Amino acid sequence: MYKKLILSLVFTLSLFAGQDNFVSQNEAFKISSVEYKDKVSLEIILAKDIYLYDDAIKIMSGKVNITKQVKLQKPVVYHKEKVYLNSFKVDIPRTLITNEIKISYQGCSTAGICYPPSSKKFNFLVKKVENETDVIAQKMQTGSLISILGLFFGFGLLLSLTPCIFPMIPILSSIIVTHSKNEKSGNISASKGFMLSLVYVFSMSIAYTLAGILAGVFGANIQAMLQNPTVIIVFASIFIILAFSMFGYFKLELPQSWQRNVQHSGAKESKKGIFGVAIMGFLSALIVGPCVAPPLAGALVYIGQTGDAVLGGLSLFVMSFGMGLPLLIVGAGAGKFMPKPGGWMDTVSKVFGVVMLGIAIYMLQRVLSDTTIMFLWLLLTIGSLLYIIKINKLFAYITSILLVFISIQLLFNIFLGVKKTSHLDFKYIKNISELNYELKNTKKPIMLDFWASWCVSCKELEDITFSHKDVQKELKKYKLLKIDMTENSTEDQALQKRFKVFGPPALIFFDKNGNEINSKKIVGYKTPKQFLEIIK
Repeated sequence: MYKKLILSLVFTLSLFAGQDNFVSQNEAFKISSVEYKDKVSLEIILAKDIYLYDDAIKIMSGKVNITKQVKLQKPVVYHKEKVYLNSFKVDIPRTLITNEIKISYQGCSTAGICYPPSSKKFNFLVKKVENETDVIAQKMQTGSLISILGLFFGFGLLLSLTPCIFPMIPILSSIIVTHSKNEKSGNISASKGFMLSLVYVFSMSIAYTLAGILAGVFGANIQAMLQNPTVIIVFASIFIILAFSMFGYFKLELPQSWQRNVQHSGAKESKKGIFGVAIMGFLSALIVGPCVAPPLAGALVYIGQTGDAVLGGLSLFVMSFGMGLPLLIVGAGAGKFMPKPGGWMDTVSKVFGVVMLGIAIYMLQRVLSDTTIMFLWLLLTIGSLLYIIKINKLFAYITSILLVFISIQLLFNIFLGVKKTSHLDFKYIKNISELNYELKNTKKPIMLDFWASWCVSCKELEDITFSHKDVQKELKKYKLLKIDMTENSTEDQALQKRFKVFGPPALIFFDKNGNEINSKKIVGYKTPKQFLEIIK
């Protein structure tokens, strides 16, 4: 009995004595922050015999988890666990910092106790050094739902003025003309024209949204995958088939047995036509108009960082609808401004057939040589001239001069070669290793150009912006590097992922020491004036 009492007393005393080895949580983990011009350093000083679990470290910038985007120090192994001893320090670039940084952690003592998970917040005054893409991504983190969707609808309206949307106007117009010919009156009402364009724009918006969400979540450039030569040739062939259908060589319609099954229901017949319009809108968005601009890239950065595909997807959908507003106007005006039915409709169908051939050439220029494309445009121009002379001699006299001039210009380009207008000496980079070598061995600032042969805005940059004398003068100060993303290879995707590039065109700038200048990052086409304002 006395022996047990003595043993209990010794055990209790040992517990009280052992408490001297334990310290409070605030003493065990002393956290501090130091601000620098380009970064913020967070440090956790650990008390004696305290260690920090590696998998418990979590760093949040606002709503965004940036743990994997910062470089953590190498942990050590203790009792088969990855831990930090003595101290833990992490540098967070200013480009990743919003107004608030929160670090979560959890650790234990070698004496045998573990502290509960804890966190600490730091507030910072964020300086405006971000590029357009980052600003938009931050706006999505902090703005209200209404303001965000309104902002993206405005972006869509601006994008509707770019070449991305132009090829879709004749496609939709040809759809409306085809439906007009199927009407008993030979004409189409404004309401039906608007409904057709609404279905087309809605499907186009769905396509952009799905492609954007997949790109944001998985980092895959869906549009780039659809720009390989096989896909381009297949879809160009579809437009050629549509053209010959409009020329009257054959009709694209369901088999007679299928038609008999739906003729008893006008509603079903209407649905059949609407379904075809929806498919055309969906495919047109992916194939005809691959566009990357700051609002699109900003939404993709937001989706990639937060995983919030709902807000990101809604923003992309609203933006796409803004892009399609001119198409809605085309559809709504079809019934009001279209003249009375007559033989002119056959002529208009043939005109749209020529337009469809033009769209096919427009698509093929992404995979064929410039000389071949010029030759195809020449054939189309001469064919159009011969057709105009055949159907209307008076109209032919008016237009023939213009078409002959175009033909002469095309012939001149074919025989003398297409003159390159940018006159900039780019060095092509194939992978991250080659880029790192250039960054380490440069004596000048660097401009890295993400480019692809199927990218319309890339060609705008080359032909308009890079050919401007003031731009060329400024770019002489830079070493010019280019990444050809045409094939969207694994190495191309690795470079895209490193710089958060979701598609061309994108321009990344570095200083003489090889450090990225985030504020100068350019996504999408910029006019010479806009370009100079950014890089200066």
